[in-house]
Amino acid sequence: MPREIWVLVAAAFLIAVGYGLIAPILPQFVVTFDVSIAAAGAVVSIFSVSRLIFAPGAGRLIDGFGARKVYLTGLITVAVTTGMIALVGAYWQILVLRAIAGLGSTMFTISAMGLIVRLAPPERRGRASALYGSAFLLGNVIGPVAGAAMSFLGMRWPFVIYGTGVLLAAFVVWWLMPNRKIDRIEQNHAAAKDAAPESAEPEKMHVREALRDSAYRSALVSNFTHGWVNMGVRVATLPLFAAAVFNDGTAVAGFALAIYAAGNAVVLQFSGRLADTIGRKPLIIAGLIGSAIFTGGMGFADEVWSLLLFSALAGASAGMLNPSQQAVLADVIGNDRSGGSVLSAYQMSMDLGQIVGPILVGVLADLYGFRVAFGVCAIVALVAVAFWSFGRETLDTARKRAASDQGGE
Repeated sequence: MPREIWVLVAAAFLIAVGYGLIAPILPQFVVTFDVSIAAAGAVVSIFSVSRLIFAPGAGRLIDGFGARKVYLTGLITVAVTTGMIALVGAYWQILVLRAIAGLGSTMFTISAMGLIVRLAPPERRGRASALYGSAFLLGNVIGPVAGAAMSFLGMRWPFVIYGTGVLLAAFVVWWLMPNRKIDRIEQNHAAAKDAAPESAEPEKMHVREALRDSAYRSALVSNFTHGWVNMGVRVATLPLFAAAVFNDGTAVAGFALAIYAAGNAVVLQFSGRLADTIGRKPLIIAGLIGSAIFTGGMGFADEVWSLLLFSALAGASAGMLNPSQQAVLADVIGNDRSGGSVLSAYQMSMDLGQIVGPILVGVLADLYGFRVAFGVCAIVALVAVAFWSFGRETLDTARKRAASDQGGE
């Protein structure tokens, strides 16, 4: 594996540890400004809104200035804006800083994907992507635990620590990933693209065509649910619930977020193989049902052990759901076609869930309490189960394509 890949992996770990450090604290810090639970959820949602809006612009920046420069700029943007949260004196200032951080997050996320594709040898791209994702997952386990251990520092210092950690990640990339090699790779990539005949470009699949496939329609709904339940509400509402129910809410929320990531990591070790053997649809439906039961049950957790148990099982459910959804997406598009707009629509469905979920669930928690709020998350997941009951299984399609490719060889 090239050294540059390991540099990106190390930076991803530092970023994820820092994010895990502030994740259980951010919603609780926001409500100290005498705002509602819905307003605290908006701080999480505004980050996703910013990512959603700026994603096309980030792609153009990478084309114009190069992936390395955009990556470093994104990291520095996130570091400065997050560190400045420690100095805020009003709620609106947090919103503005989180919106700007969302821009930076989009820049370094998309740049990292591009760098991995270009730097990793073709036969090792899957392993490189897995290493990068595992670094984030490991950081998401360690970060909340570290945050719980440092709860005695108060709610402002973790933002300074996170900002410093991201700056350290930027320094690691700047120092250990020289610009010369990246520039040379990108120049070769551009030259190869210019030299290739237009006829060599793969046929494109557009969203309108993909929407005719029941599997793709179902994947959009389940990915919206994943963004709502597992990515949005878990981060925005769970820490506030822990603070309202338990004495040391910050520490409890940190452990709950960490054990969620641990449950996710355990199941990811075998869920991909299961999706390739028994099918995508059974794993997706099981993951959605698990998300409904265990996220919905969080509102009834009145002991620390029960909240941790629900969190671990919810993380395991997400570990069954997400890889299978991505496999469905690959099955629908196929290896011989490009589907940028299809992929974008899929990503946007998760972002939309991550935007709407925390705000709506926050309003419900303000009006009716946490049990109703988490119960609505269960209903959303069950609606996705209903969609998937009519969605087609795509594994047979993937097997037929693989057999056809082998026959052609």
